[in-house]
Amino acid sequence: MTEEPEETTPGEPADVPYLSLFNLPLSSDLDRLGEQMHDLARAQRTFQGLLGAVVSISSELELPTVLRRIVRTAMDLVGARYGAMGVLDDSGEQLAEFVPLGLTSQELTGLAGVELPRGRGLLGHLIRHPQPLRVDRIAAHPDSAGFPPGHPPMRSLLGVAISVRGRIYGNLYLSDRKDGKPFDRHDEGVILALAGTAGVAIENARLYDQVRNSSERFQRLLLPELLDLRPFESGAVYRPARTPGQLGGDWYDAVKLSDTSCIAVIGDVVGHDLEAAAAMSQTRNMLRALTFEGHTPPSAALTQLDRIMDMTGGQLLTTACVARLEPADRGWTLRWSSAGHPPPLVVAPDGAAHYLEAEPGLPLRVDTAQPRPDHSTSLPPGSTVILYTDGLIERHDRSLADGMRALAALARHHAREPVDQLCRSLADHHPSDGHDDMAALILRTPGP
Repeated sequence: MTEEPEETTPGEPADVPYLSLFNLPLSSDLDRLGEQMHDLARAQRTFQGLLGAVVSISSELELPTVLRRIVRTAMDLVGARYGAMGVLDDSGEQLAEFVPLGLTSQELTGLAGVELPRGRGLLGHLIRHPQPLRVDRIAAHPDSAGFPPGHPPMRSLLGVAISVRGRIYGNLYLSDRKDGKPFDRHDEGVILALAGTAGVAIENARLYDQVRNSSERFQRLLLPELLDLRPFESGAVYRPARTPGQLGGDWYDAVKLSDTSCIAVIGDVVGHDLEAAAAMSQTRNMLRALTFEGHTPPSAALTQLDRIMDMTGGQLLTTACVARLEPADRGWTLRWSSAGHPPPLVVAPDGAAHYLEAEPGLPLRVDTAQPRPDHSTSLPPGSTVILYTDGLIERHDRSLADGMRALAALARHHAREPVDQLCRSLADHHPSDGHDDMAALILRTPGP
């Protein structure tokens, strides 16, 4: 027999559970749910912050900038008031460099004269034990060595080692969350994730330095050391472009002749590669051979060089300026010829500066049939002649004329300096944007 279904009240649904306040979630459940939502939101913000950190840190190539960017990013990710990067020395036992951030100007003043940390106390603990370190009360830790006089008080610490190619490069230190809470496991996980990115960014920056230094060293090996040019005071400077691994075509040369005159040359082969560097070296050597005899006018030397380059099949455009300083009755005579090169800059003994504006001529490898003019001017004793390449004055956001005016003003400002120092001043404070290599050759005639 089958059972008859139970009767229900008309309008009342069958099998519907009875709703009661007793069935609602308890407050503790709501609290846990709120904490989970808070943790989820925090994790999402952290993930977005890490993505931004990867892009930001990886975009830098200069090592000092990379280190500061790592520290600043770590501080932002966990809300730390203070941060620092300690770079280990070659022995890996103490700090060779310390990069602190977050200190106010007043706190920096209080630390004036205090030696940077070398790796004692908790910093030394992290060096000896490169595992993540979280300390709620720095003063209570058995390895704490205290702070030097003038050091701002710090309560909590989070330290993480940074490895580069499997070797500990340094340690990242964070102190005092801005909300007053101690660092937690979430903070530790975030900084550990950042440390992996930091290691890659540091290695990229180190490779950048190696490539740049190798290219610069190769370039300098192609350039001559200035010979003894007395009685002239002489100096030269070369600076590579900012782009890593770029070889340049800038060169200079100077030779003193037997009649007390001096030949000075500046030039620039267009290009930033091995071919440009090789062409520069060949051109410099040919031009030295053409001018060494001394009786050849500057224009004739450039004309012969242009014909040789045309016969040998060189394809790179080249500019150059050949100048000859020779004694005269009351001073010196400067004779020069230019192959599309910027004009020489002359600084008088009283500090006044002016350019030797004249027909610049065509660059080499353009038209060997065109004549090249010679120019001459008289110089009083104690005059300074500055030959330079356009990398010293060129900016993409302004004209060459503006750069030339800025260079002349810079030369006037440093006119009293010895020639070696004047070279460094022009290279250190140049008005260009640094996107091209630059060279300068300076000769100063003897005084009265």
